[in-house]
Amino acid sequence: MLVTVLTVAFNAENTIAKTVESVLNQTYREIEYIVIDGASKDKTVEVAKSYQAAFENTPGRSLTIISEPDKGMYDGLNKGARMAHGVLVGQINADDWYEPDAVETMVDLYNKEKYDAAWGSIRIKKKSGDMIKHAHIGKLWTTNGWCHPGMFSRRETLLQFPYALETMYDDFDYITAVHQAGKKIVTIDEVISNFAFGDGGQSTKKSLKEVRRRVGVTYGIYKKYGMSKGYWFYRWAYELVKYVVG
Repeated sequence: MLVTVLTVAFNAENTIAKTVESVLNQTYREIEYIVIDGASKDKTVEVAKSYQAAFENTPGRSLTIISEPDKGMYDGLNKGARMAHGVLVGQINADDWYEPDAVETMVDLYNKEKYDAAWGSIRIKKKSGDMIKHAHIGKLWTTNGWCHPGMFSRRETLLQFPYALETMYDDFDYITAVHQAGKKIVTIDEVISNFAFGDGGQSTKKSLKEVRRRVGVTYGIYKKYGMSKGYWFYRWAYELVKYVVG
């Protein structure tokens, strides 16, 4: 079974090599790898192209690289999904990297569960030390056990529910749309990928203004899909705890 892996990149010359190598060195054989570059100004494309021969010389592998302006990461992922030929599609950003058996683990899970979307746990790499975010789905539909860097979906699911291109939470919007449509979603508590946690980026800002903004955006997703108003209180509690604890 062919699996497609997508990497979106923009000015990632210092990190993309590790990402590409993690795909090249997967234990699973049949992998179509597509790098979608957003017209980088640095040597991102040159670094990715330097692995072309290695992919061509590895049985079952292929590497396709495109570089053109886009509307951001999720626009690139939509573009990649339309290009994909695999039954399953994984997504790994140009700052992150897979565990060697990531694709094999998610294919084995698909063969058992025939899921529409699934994700595994991720290792979050921080200057203060590593931590594992364990994949799970609780009684409440939240981001607590949601691990986008460890997600694989059926190609048809990605095409049916394209990323909305609305906010930085388009990934949670996507999986919420899939959930509300009654599609089969499962998780596996095995580390699939490594997530490089940046300092000072959108995910690390700490201010009450930012807390308010995040609550508005994330609750907007729940509201969009007709979910309980109780999630407004949940999002405030969740974001305030993050604000206080860090």
